[in-house]
Amino acid sequence: MAAVVLVGAQWGDEGKGKLTDYLTEKADMVVRYQGGNNAGHTVVVGTEEYKLHLIPSGILYDNKVCVIGNGVVLDPAILLEEIHSLTQRIGKHARLLISSNAHVIMPYHRLLDQLQEQSLGEAKIGTTGRGIGPAYMDKTARTGIRVSDLIDPELFAEKLKNNLAGKNLVLTKIFAVPPLEYEEIYQEYLTYADELRPFVTDTSLEISKYIRAERRILFEGAQGILLDLDHGTYPYVTSSHPTAGGACVGAGIGPSCIQRVLGVAKAYTTRVGEGPFPTELTDEVGDLLRRNGREFGTTTGRARRCGWFDSVIARYSGRVSGISDFAVTKLDVLSGFERLKICVAYQYQGERIEEFPQSQKIFAQCEPMYEELPGWQEDLTQIQRFEDLPVAAQAYIQRMEELTGIPVSIVTIGPEREQTLIRHSLF
Repeated sequence: MAAVVLVGAQWGDEGKGKLTDYLTEKADMVVRYQGGNNAGHTVVVGTEEYKLHLIPSGILYDNKVCVIGNGVVLDPAILLEEIHSLTQRIGKHARLLISSNAHVIMPYHRLLDQLQEQSLGEAKIGTTGRGIGPAYMDKTARTGIRVSDLIDPELFAEKLKNNLAGKNLVLTKIFAVPPLEYEEIYQEYLTYADELRPFVTDTSLEISKYIRAERRILFEGAQGILLDLDHGTYPYVTSSHPTAGGACVGAGIGPSCIQRVLGVAKAYTTRVGEGPFPTELTDEVGDLLRRNGREFGTTTGRARRCGWFDSVIARYSGRVSGISDFAVTKLDVLSGFERLKICVAYQYQGERIEEFPQSQKIFAQCEPMYEELPGWQEDLTQIQRFEDLPVAAQAYIQRMEELTGIPVSIVTIGPEREQTLIRHSLF
């Protein structure tokens, strides 16, 4: 048995979708273990581009089992839209399993998400407004609606009535907006339940069967470690745990089942939304990275903030998630730069800091300390082996390894499957 957890090692958008798609070729099962449709993967297969928000990227392969785990909050309308779209485009899809313990995003979650964000003004978090945060809030408050509740019409009716009574008080009394109608929501979600029911099962049990049978399993996280609720740049974080530890809770497995943790990091750094970003470039260099890297969000279309690679956060991600291997994506985007920079440490009030600060107040005031490396001019997108990369590109990757203490096992040089250089096999 080989179980690999794939995590984003920065603020998300590192290219995990391509890596999941690529590694799924050798996997038997792919498990999405947290997050919701506030994240997305773009996968390129030949001339076709697929944008996925809830279904694991492995869905594009035949004979792979794709699992939406209990740690996910799912919007049934979005999920069914993805299922229908995939059915139309590829005519079939891999076997999909949905955890009966996953929580359901309701219309009041989306509405409250947007209203709460608006009320924060300049202190806004940068949420996508998809209802993810409020759904996780109900989960921890023990008032959430699970998929198992949704497919039970009587239990769903009871829980929806109870929840809507409280939510409508908040909507009308605090935000001064009209209340939501019970019957309209109930009938809409019953329709979703009928379509989703065949996919629903005890996914923890199904995963354990694959583990006992010594099959290959890939656990796929959404967002990135720096957006983890506990270990990220709080409060500018998501509402779940993208760390490798989140895979255990979000899929229902023990930590002893995991053999490798693959951290995915861009050859530079990007961030969407609010929050501190020490290496951010607000000049023409940042604009060039954004254009060349097509740095616009899969889910929202928002332009991503761009900056140089930050080895401080990469080391931190390696530590809190137990990363055994790095995959460095979009190395090709750096072609054409005469000089490149890597952040090796921070400076705070005259002091050199080499580890990620726990105080977000301090982090927001940190200045990057850079090391310069020579760039390269060659186009990398047709190269077949790591050894054939320009010497400067190889040296850049090797310096990343030295600064993080973690080997770079995969390098990507374009969005397509074949634009992937394997240095060390994970499966």
